[in-house]
Amino acid sequence: MSHGMKALLPNAALALLIVAAALAAYDRMVVRPGQVIGLVDVGEIYRQKEAEFTQLLTRAGSDGERDKAFAMARSFSQRLPLALEELPRDCGCLVVLKSAVAGSTPRTLDLTAQLRRKVETP
Repeated sequence: MSHGMKALLPNAALALLIVAAALAAYDRMVVRPGQVIGLVDVGEIYRQKEAEFTQLLTRAGSDGERDKAFAMARSFSQRLPLALEELPRDCGCLVVLKSAVAGSTPRTLDLTAQLRRKVETP
């Protein structure tokens, strides 16, 4: 091997190492998170809150208790859209309705419990 070729080998090896590291970082930070899908069952959460509201309203004996039930419903209707907007940022994934997905894969996460906590937390 000539002297020029011997000097080129370490440089080529270093360039190959840098390219491999960049590809690995791209895969871990861009490609894989993009393949994760978060699922939420908004209907389940909505039905649960609707049942709570109905129960509070039917048990309400005074105007104050009715007002409390309506305040709970109003608060829920304001928090749900905000919580849905936060989910993709929290998980770093695409979030879709559970009813829109035919099956689950190892790359799907059920975020319904997380959404429920966000909606219940004032």
